[in-house]
Amino acid sequence: MIKHLKIVNVGPAPEMELEFGQRLNLLTGDNGLGKSFLLDIAWWAMTRKWPAELNEKLTSGKVALPTSKKQPAEIDFSFSAASKTKVYTSTFEPRQQSWSVSQGRPANPGLVFYALADGSFAVWDPARNYWKSKGHDDSQKRPPAYVFSPKDVWDGLQSKDGTWLCNGLIRDWSSWQKENGRAFDSLISVLKVLSPSPEEPIVPGALTRISLDDVRDMPTLKMPYGPDVPVVHASSGMRRIMSLAYFLVWCWEEHVKATDLLGESSYGAMWNEESDAYTVVPGQVPSVNATNAVFLIDEVESHLHPKWQRTVIPALMKVMDTLTEAPGIQLIVVTHSPLIMASVETLFDKKTDAWFDLDLVDSKVELTNRQFIRRGDVRNWLTSDAFDMKSGYSVEAEAVLDQAADALSNENFGKAEASKLDRRLREVLSDTDPFWMRWRYVAEKKGWLA
Repeated sequence: MIKHLKIVNVGPAPEMELEFGQRLNLLTGDNGLGKSFLLDIAWWAMTRKWPAELNEKLTSGKVALPTSKKQPAEIDFSFSAASKTKVYTSTFEPRQQSWSVSQGRPANPGLVFYALADGSFAVWDPARNYWKSKGHDDSQKRPPAYVFSPKDVWDGLQSKDGTWLCNGLIRDWSSWQKENGRAFDSLISVLKVLSPSPEEPIVPGALTRISLDDVRDMPTLKMPYGPDVPVVHASSGMRRIMSLAYFLVWCWEEHVKATDLLGESSYGAMWNEESDAYTVVPGQVPSVNATNAVFLIDEVESHLHPKWQRTVIPALMKVMDTLTEAPGIQLIVVTHSPLIMASVETLFDKKTDAWFDLDLVDSKVELTNRQFIRRGDVRNWLTSDAFDMKSGYSVEAEAVLDQAADALSNENFGKAEASKLDRRLREVLSDTDPFWMRWRYVAEKKGWLA
């Protein structure tokens, strides 16, 4: 798990520093202040590869560059490796246009999963991407990570030499459904947990074909209003959840298969970072169950209906606890949704969790580790430090309410002006808005209303 991250002369602020919670971490702030950028940096710190370096089809996840080319730039970080905490400071090398990395085999941070805002995904798996540095010719053949564009998630991922690294959601889902084994059971379970409510479960339907020219068996979803719908025709929100569910299951299934091939799950083989070799201890707890997992998720609420936003974080935490079996699960989430913040009020624990907020103060970006306070009604989150809104009204209604509030304390405000303002209030407020009680009480006392 990542513990600490500090960046100097990189990104929108001269310096930013985070001490992550070991379980749940929330990142809030206005657009363009560096939330997604911080996820990119965290991914790189644990994997040493930028997502777009490994898949040129990505439009995000690019190499971070110094803000000022004339000043030194640093990325300082620490994370829990297999046997100890790894601490490292990377500097930007202008002539190489790259960041310095330590030589030899990198430390093992556990399974690292990254869901980007545009529908791309990336995973670093210690069983599949953790190359051996001494005397192994196949080390260069293993990809340093798996990075999927949105299209790759659905249609499959190939290496540069044409080797299939992943079959993609459509083919894997279909084959899992035909086999009706562990993978499909896991997919059903994950989809159920990630459903918006028990009354509206996401349930796989029968396989179908969508055209004469597409010979693939196409997964479908059972819909409450009638026929099964092919997954490629599902709504954006459902596609977001389906791709997330598929990728979680695929990552863990492939991790388990890889550890079986390596003999780890049978013999408890663990990598010894000092000797750069596997140590096999019969009867030891399998390493597959000793793999920590870090999940980075950008704009977790993307495409989701409000009722889905209220359940997605608790659902993800439940899925990760049940699917991965990992002893340590760390979730780092970027959100713009007050419903997301409200949804974790009963889960947030200051001992294990953290909330980081980015703000623009005097034309400078500031990062604050804020105290998490329960606010009850979601409208209170709109006006909190997370979103800095003056109210939950429309822009037009807010302006009229400001005028009305000023009028209530203005001794020179006349009846004709009040009548005009009353008509404007009726245009922007509902009949049951609580402001009416205050307005009518003062208006009657001052004789504004007939």
